[in-house]
Amino acid sequence: MARQCMIVCVSFLCLLNFSCLPSHPSHNPKESQLKAFISKHIAQIQPLHREAALAYWQAAVTGESEHYDRFSALELKIRRIYSDPDEFALLKAARDAGSLADDLLTRQVDVLYHQYLGNQVSPELLKQTVELSTEIEKTFSTHRPTLGPEKVTDNRIKEILKTETDPEKRKQAWLASKQVGPQVAGDLIRLVKLRNQAAHTLGFENYHTMSLVTAEQRVEDLVQLFGELDDLTREPFQRVKGQLDALLAARLGVTVEDLRPWHYHDPFFQETPMVYDLDLDVYYKGKDIKTLSSQFYAGLGLDVASILDDSDLYERGGKNPHAFCTDIDRAGDVRILCNIKDNETWMETQLHELGHAVYDKFMDQETPYLLREPAHIFTTEGIAMFFGRLSRNAHWMQQMLDLSEEQRVAIEEIAGNYAQLKQLIFARWAMVMFHFERALYADPDQDLNALWWDTVETYQRVTRPQGRDEPDWAAKIHFAIAPCYYHNYLLGELFASQLHHKLVTDVIEADDPTQVSYVGQERVGRFLVERVFEPAAIYPWNQMIERATGESLTAKYFVAQFVRK
Repeated sequence: MARQCMIVCVSFLCLLNFSCLPSHPSHNPKESQLKAFISKHIAQIQPLHREAALAYWQAAVTGESEHYDRFSALELKIRRIYSDPDEFALLKAARDAGSLADDLLTRQVDVLYHQYLGNQVSPELLKQTVELSTEIEKTFSTHRPTLGPEKVTDNRIKEILKTETDPEKRKQAWLASKQVGPQVAGDLIRLVKLRNQAAHTLGFENYHTMSLVTAEQRVEDLVQLFGELDDLTREPFQRVKGQLDALLAARLGVTVEDLRPWHYHDPFFQETPMVYDLDLDVYYKGKDIKTLSSQFYAGLGLDVASILDDSDLYERGGKNPHAFCTDIDRAGDVRILCNIKDNETWMETQLHELGHAVYDKFMDQETPYLLREPAHIFTTEGIAMFFGRLSRNAHWMQQMLDLSEEQRVAIEEIAGNYAQLKQLIFARWAMVMFHFERALYADPDQDLNALWWDTVETYQRVTRPQGRDEPDWAAKIHFAIAPCYYHNYLLGELFASQLHHKLVTDVIEADDPTQVSYVGQERVGRFLVERVFEPAAIYPWNQMIERATGESLTAKYFVAQFVRK
């Protein structure tokens, strides 16, 4: 799963000076003042970022409260630095003046301005928000659902929903997946209100709007984009979901009208049910997922050995049950956390998280510290999704798993069906998250349980359980630890498709784009390093995408790739 993998990106620059900036001296007093401020800021923030990243890592791999508490204290300390009103005023004045000759300095001022903007609230409010968010995350990380007399893992819940044919057992597993909801719902609503309170003090209507602005995005642009994608995917989704529902109903011995959330193959219907006459998991059974991923990336010229050596890849008690990537220091210490099983889902996840990791790992180390991060959170999602898609690519599977031609053909015959189904399911799920979260921050006192199922029925066409009035929405960890973030996953899918089009058309120059596996394609690795990874955040995300692909971000390649007439 994506960068729940989210966000502990931190770093270490040359020696906290401006040797990375253009070498000509500045004779502009304003520029000299800003450079001195930024140098001082980096010296202050850099070691704290690294400490916080390490504390978060230890919390995730152990589940121990002391590490969560340390991370919370460090995050609060960092956010207090960004809450300084005098420093914010300096940045705002420089940004409003808009007359800096140094482009790198201008960009750093812009990045810092947005970081300070979201933290211009009282120290007490910051403290409450950070501590409550950390407490909720701790609950998620250490919670284990109870199924009958035993505690089970998230992997076990998903395994039951994938393989069990007894509808009652499926229902009980699905209900178990929601047990965390009532434990955190009250705190989540309190957290939403605290975040809104902070946004109101800064003149925003709510935290959702503020989050988009500080991420260099606009609400109206996203509403328009999601509206267009809704129009483009509604009918195709209804068609393929109708086919899916017929297959599920027949397999589970129920009518289509009786299908409920537990009849799908994951707790939120965000993943693709394996319903056709092919189980991709059998091809990964007994395979070393870690080694496969390492070999593939090495073939692109992207060595991930050091990343994997420092990572934590296998399941155990107390450990965070999900997956994420973290850049500890922006100087090469990049790690991923996974809970690998030998199945297709974890092959996809491993490729995905390493996609984040190579983005971080192969940035130009001469880039200024403040800009040594992805151009945007969704551009790193796009790279991760670009690679994650390969776990179901028949040509990739043939080459990496040493499959026969007959096996490849058998996979390929239905791979297109799976690819379309997967992307349509995810697009509709992302719409649920975007629209629900937007409404959540607009009015956290409304009937959120009903709103959740209204939104699910509208975009996913999944019938709510009759009479159920529980905070099932609160069981989604992203509302707590990656707020107002989920739309970036869908933007990442658009970027991944746009990159794919560019690579198969202009880099590989493939005769048949549908047969591209990327295995052993070092020129693909070089293109990504030069056009996406090394530029880091020197350019705003829209400029980086246009420079890399020749076009602004567009949905047309996603639609062309996955939405069939």
